Amino acid sequence: MRLTLSLCIGCLIFVSLSFAQSTEPTRTVTITIDDLPVVTRRHSPEVYRDITQRLVASLKRNEVQAIGFVNEKKLYTDGQLDTSKVSLLKIWLEAGLELGNHTYSHPSLHNISLDEYQKEILQGEVVTRQLSKPYGKAPVYFRHPFLHTGRSVGTRDSLLQFLSEHGYQVAPVSVDNADYLFAAAYERALIDQDANMQQKIRGAYLAYMEDYFAYYEQQSQVLLGREIAQTLLLHANALNADTFNELATMLRQRGYSFVPLSEALKDKAYTTQKDTFTGAAGISWIHRWALTQGKGGDFFKGEPQVPEFVNSLAESF
Repeated sequence: MRLTLSLCIGCLIFVSLSFAQSTEPTRTVTITIDDLPVVTRRHSPEVYRDITQRLVASLKRNEVQAIGFVNEKKLYTDGQLDTSKVSLLKIWLEAGLELGNHTYSHPSLHNISLDEYQKEILQGEVVTRQLSKPYGKAPVYFRHPFLHTGRSVGTRDSLLQFLSEHGYQVAPVSVDNADYLFAAAYERALIDQDANMQQKIRGAYLAYMEDYFAYYEQQSQVLLGREIAQTLLLHANALNADTFNELATMLRQRGYSFVPLSEALKDKAYTTQKDTFTGAAGISWIHRWALTQGKGGDFFKGEPQVPEFVNSLAESF
């Protein structure tokens, strides 16, 4: 009897441990945030600081090792470096977060020469590199504005060589989305002081983002037979400052844990998948790989759409 009881207890412990292991996060996502220091049409130092502080606080609260990509032109006012704007980047660094290069003025590689674009990259690291040094950091990741990576293989490969020579690695995006449209609509509602519309936009945005994760999870499975380490593109705006707690909760409920970009890039998909995409659009790396493999229209069906009321409000702004 005693032996039977011991065996039963042992079985229960084994089952409990197995269940605990099976419910631990098996998906990973990296949070990347573009257009630092901040994206808003409410131009005041107080608004800039409020958005930045709330966004960074939310990242810290959720233990997210995010990276923010800086447009250094936005650090200047009337041609002079603005210390109040520079201080916004220090908030990121003091929180232990990483900063990356997003060019100086956010040009499209499709609209300027490669030489001009390279100068933009070098000009876009001056302040960030200086600020990061006391924190033992340096900008080592580059994010293409608009995700435009070149209209020819030659241009794209020449840029990759230039980036490598200057110590940069490209920051890919697997979960691309239109958060900027929701953010524009949200700014309109904030300016109008329309609390009901603000709430409606936040709810629609969170539902849209969950649909997008489901979409790219499925896309990854179909294309690669597994889910990759996801890399999410967001922007440094009031909408994300106000919703990131809920977004993080949703992602955890989907089984995600948050990892730094360096960890995500260990996924072999980012180094072994062939990418010959030279189209005009800025698209997810998953879709670049799919187009390179010759996938047709059916593969891309089901991509979530921005609600019409959000589009209308964003366009009116």
